[in-house]
Amino acid sequence: MTFHEVLCKSALNKIPAASMLPFQYTVNGYRGCSHACRYCFARPTHEYLDFDVGHDFDTQVVVKTNVAEVLRRELRRRSWTRETVALGTNTDPYQRAEGRYALMPGIIGALTESGTPFSILTKGTLLRRDLPLLTDAARSVEVSVAVSLAVGDPLLHNSIEPGTPTPQARLGLIAAIREAGLSCHVMVAPVLPRLTDSEAHLDDLLGRIAAAGATSVTVFGLHLRGSTRGWFMDWLARAHPELVAEYRHLYRRGAYLPADYRAMLARRAAPLVARHGLTPGRSFRESSTPRPLPAPAPVQAALF
Repeated sequence: MTFHEVLCKSALNKIPAASMLPFQYTVNGYRGCSHACRYCFARPTHEYLDFDVGHDFDTQVVVKTNVAEVLRRELRRRSWTRETVALGTNTDPYQRAEGRYALMPGIIGALTESGTPFSILTKGTLLRRDLPLLTDAARSVEVSVAVSLAVGDPLLHNSIEPGTPTPQARLGLIAAIREAGLSCHVMVAPVLPRLTDSEAHLDDLLGRIAAAGATSVTVFGLHLRGSTRGWFMDWLARAHPELVAEYRHLYRRGAYLPADYRAMLARRAAPLVARHGLTPGRSFRESSTPRPLPAPAPVQAALF
């Protein structure tokens, strides 16, 4: 694992309205991600840095060491209207590098001090460290916390999300968030055709998520865009060669699953969500299909 320290020129990234996302701005302190999820849609962004979308994305992590300082300066502008800022939309803010660089406390502090509402999405249990900051922030601004957990099977988890905390550890994180007095949304995404989309798997996982105390869930299927598709399909050919032809058929028209598959997944998931007493998020609407984020802003290299 190599960390490349850089100085960023800007921290806030404006999201185009056409993206149909429930936030207007993002902040990403890292590029690349040690979680190494085979399906990660952010992989192609590493090519802007002349890294590859595979092992480089997993092991060559760019750290914007001054991101909190730059963000604080941007939030002081008179033109800033306190729109919602999303953290964790591209790469995980609580990946391995955060344990060393601790960018998130400064980012959370800057947003809170400026009165800016924000959301966090993570697979990282290091978020526990910042729960006191988040509970304090929630007294003055709207704070939304979400945990990503879509694979309940330990063997599949080790294969497809090798750098992430275990499913059980993330269930513990959900419980800790709730114990801190915060709501916790769970992203059951991406659901993988023929691997995690069975009624039995979804029922078991949603039951465990509900038992951990989650308040709401979003469920949607895998999308494969650009060079992420090749990296994922290479993994699939090694791990589950019997599914390669089926995946090629499912994604023959593009990055998204066919409408009939998405409708099937919605019909399967909706009653399970209700059975476990969870509130559905945007999971069963066409607009829940994730849209690509814009290319990241350039950074000024400090070490490379």
